[in-house]
Amino acid sequence: MTVKKKAAQPNDMPDWSEYRGVLVVVEQRDGVAKSVSWQLLGIGRKLAEKLEVETIALVMGHGVGHLAEEAIQRGADKVYICDDPVLSVYRTRPYSRVCLQLIRDIKPEIVLMGATYTGRDLAGAIATHLPTGLTADTTQLDVEPHPSRLLLASRPAFSEKMVATILCKQYRPQMATARAGVFEALPRDPSRKGEIIPITCEMKEEEIAARVLDFIQDEKRVNLEDADVIVAGGRGLGGPGPFRLLKELADALGGVVGASRAAVDAGWIGHEHQVGQTGHTVRPKLYIAVGISGAVQHLVGMQNADVIVAINKDPDAPIFKVAHFGVVGDLFQIVPALTEEVKKRRGLPFLKTENNDPVAAR
Repeated sequence: MTVKKKAAQPNDMPDWSEYRGVLVVVEQRDGVAKSVSWQLLGIGRKLAEKLEVETIALVMGHGVGHLAEEAIQRGADKVYICDDPVLSVYRTRPYSRVCLQLIRDIKPEIVLMGATYTGRDLAGAIATHLPTGLTADTTQLDVEPHPSRLLLASRPAFSEKMVATILCKQYRPQMATARAGVFEALPRDPSRKGEIIPITCEMKEEEIAARVLDFIQDEKRVNLEDADVIVAGGRGLGGPGPFRLLKELADALGGVVGASRAAVDAGWIGHEHQVGQTGHTVRPKLYIAVGISGAVQHLVGMQNADVIVAINKDPDAPIFKVAHFGVVGDLFQIVPALTEEVKKRRGLPFLKTENNDPVAAR
């Protein structure tokens, strides 16, 4: 009797039992962690709990011991820290070498990084060297239960007309990046205990070709991702001029100005202000949407704000479906009146538009 061995099927997965744990790479600059890192640690812990494994963090830099402690307080069970002068500023080669060595040593099944300039560069370098699959700019993360333990990484696809869920069946670890504001950070818990493990950077300064000479601050940069208050404008503003009204309101509230894709595409304001799937994903305490109808692409970028106020002349605008408070009316009357009231209550001077007429800003 001859027994034929069943041929491997395309959907059959290798045995990944040696890979366990969820690793979050904590990004920092000048000793300050990026908010997206704590947000990923929050979702990473949820995934780890479903998989019944440890939540692990990696902190790299120089003089960053305090971040290891904070990572424990924000949900990590174990933190690996590589504190070395070579890592004082981000450079692909030394950072990727530390990450690769740790991943090969501890074999996490999932690796999460922020979809920042640094995170995208580092994640791509690591995924290429391992090699493994990488899902960028995810908007949802979940895991299948045992036995597959697959990471379900969802992101916009086909010109943002649909959401695709991407699986990495044939390689480990499963890697994904996400932008700030997509997930929610866990509150700090000073009572949490965890293990902090020092690791070394096996690279000397003379081995690194790249040299960082200076950092030039981008004067146009808008920090939407960490803003507590955002006043955003859309197509309803009718042109670039009315953004002055939004700027005055944002300044009075201690916030920044955002914009919809329609306003950016029209050339009324720079792309650095864009909120939405192709811009910034934000989670402010207050989001004021002015003249924004509420396209799906915009809503997914701001719907997690604590409080959403919509100002629009169209009572049927989709933005009102996600708004906590809605004002139907002429923005050129409402915004200056709101700004005046805010300044009055905060004891700030109210600056009228030319001819003392708010409508003149159109």
